[in-house]
Amino acid sequence: MAYYLVRAKPLWEKLADLRARLDASEIAAMRPFGAALDDSLRRARLERDDVAVWEEEDYCRPPLAMERAAVLDDYFTDLEVARVEPGAGWAQIEALPSLWAGQDG
Repeated sequence: MAYYLVRAKPLWEKLADLRARLDASEIAAMRPFGAALDDSLRRARLERDDVAVWEEEDYCRPPLAMERAAVLDDYFTDLEVARVEPGAGWAQIEALPSLWAGQDG
């Protein structure tokens, strides 16, 4: 298993749909990656340049292949990953505002 710090540009017009899927536990129910992806997206942060950032646990090669095909490519572009130690990504971004700040949910 590996951990990655993920950066991606949100497709803002689609984020309400993503939030609805999270709130309905649709993503959490996906196997085998759903629980980890759900947690990561709920905790996602927003950098100053309107780039979403989060830490993601992953088993795929290339990284996030299943997650991209099932969810991420529908809601984000320009996805980049950098390997981190577990929890190190969250520590780097904890002071940033939530991606969901100002939105219902």
